[in-house]
Amino acid sequence: MLKQRVITALILSAIFLAALFYLPVPLFSVFVALVMLVSAWEWANLAGFGRSWQRFGYVVLVATATFLAGYYLEMSVWSPDITVDSGKFREILIIGCVWWAVALLFVQGFPSSAILWRHPLLRGLMGLFVLVPTWAAFTYVRAQEHGALLVLLIVAVVACADIGGYFAGRRWGRRKLAPAVSPGKTLEGFLGGVSFNLLLSLIVWGFVGGSYPMLLAIILPTSLVSVLGDLFESMLKRQRGIKDSSALLPGHGGVLDRVDSLTAAAPVFALALLSTGWPG
Repeated sequence: MLKQRVITALILSAIFLAALFYLPVPLFSVFVALVMLVSAWEWANLAGFGRSWQRFGYVVLVATATFLAGYYLEMSVWSPDITVDSGKFREILIIGCVWWAVALLFVQGFPSSAILWRHPLLRGLMGLFVLVPTWAAFTYVRAQEHGALLVLLIVAVVACADIGGYFAGRRWGRRKLAPAVSPGKTLEGFLGGVSFNLLLSLIVWGFVGGSYPMLLAIILPTSLVSVLGDLFESMLKRQRGIKDSSALLPGHGGVLDRVDSLTAAAPVFALALLSTGWPG
């Protein structure tokens, strides 16, 4: 199992890095959209759409919503680059971030909160608020100067939150963070992830410079909300009675299981980047 997980992780990392550094911004945006559509297929199952035609229909719905968002943002895959309308991107990113504030309330109130969202149509609607802003966030960040490195920073923040949480949780974990959703996560682990990201912020600032408070205003909220992305998917899987979103990735479950933290982190990172103008 470990060998399988490592091989799959290496292949996925190679594909992601190749797309990030070698595709022009519009095609990278298409690449992210395709990842979101695979995630939409899995989200349909989390929502309770068990039949293939229902899941396919949901993928078409997410694809249409993504296309309309791209049209609103005046994007074209045929252009060598993307002209960023910060105001329009801001609107979509705010929708995504507001959604995650609502999701926090759902996670905190689980299982009682399930009465508000357990209907499949409502869970399907939640998927739109998760997947489309994620696509817009990665597109916006990649379109910035040194955008590929900024995308890597998003991944690094999520990785630090995960790694720091794992080791701190194993060593000092006592108090459960969200026992009804994910019994394995502890408050000590959560703080360990935040600590790792504080260290990451100092390292990045040492290399890049700019305003440290602004950098911290990007990394810290991204670190905090990345845990919420993982908890929210865990909540949906617990409600649905499944362990993984799918079995598409050997040793890793589904695509959504790999990107759940990123779906929360990316919109917050992008909005913070847009708002602060770091590194200025």
